[in-house]
Amino acid sequence: MTKVIAITKAEYKGNFMIELQFSDDSMKVVDFKSFLEESKNPMTKKYLVESNFKKFRLAYGDLLWSDYEMCFPIWDLYTGKICE
Repeated sequence: MTKVIAITKAEYKGNFMIELQFSDDSMKVVDFKSFLEESKNPMTKKYLVESNFKKFRLAYGDLLWSDYEMCFPIWDLYTGKICE
């Protein structure tokens, strides 16, 4: 049986890094700064403003901003390899 991985907890650590806890109890600190700086999407660029970036939330095991304006595949977050 395949185990579904979900995000169970997310805590902002500063400097565009978020510590994520997953349903298998593993933890990963993901650094979003390079992704945001290199993004060409103006909707994504607004999250380089720290007050906007810190407004993330968890919904159904996903990490997201606004109404899915910015979100990432859970597996990418689990491995710590995010890309645009």
